[in-house]
Amino acid sequence: MRWTTSPAIRWIALLLLCAAYLQGGLQKAFDFPGAMAEMNHFGLSPAAPLAVAVIVLELGAAALILTGRLRWLGALALGGFTLMATFVALRFWEMPAGHERFMAANSFFEHLGLVGGFLLVAWHDLKEGANQ
Repeated sequence: MRWTTSPAIRWIALLLLCAAYLQGGLQKAFDFPGAMAEMNHFGLSPAAPLAVAVIVLELGAAALILTGRLRWLGALALGGFTLMATFVALRFWEMPAGHERFMAANSFFEHLGLVGGFLLVAWHDLKEGANQ
């Protein structure tokens, strides 16, 4: 299955891994009051500088991953960000039993999967660089 190892498939896989961060960063950039409201919702302040930092991180790290320039750094940045955001936004263990808790728990573990994906990207990129 030669097509599975093509550079185009690899880039599409990386794009899919970064899709939520590209969408999120652009959404926050074009709706900055909404981005600040999100920071306030999660008790993060000061909202404006944190919203700017999140926008720069989401878009900048995704760009590193997609361009291949310091891909490992972009992957570790999004992995670390995702891990921290998961523990801030998806505290399912504090919720009463029910549908909302179930959905938050599912999202929590899905986000851990994204962290694992970013760790694999960083590992692969660093390993590939060491072999060159």
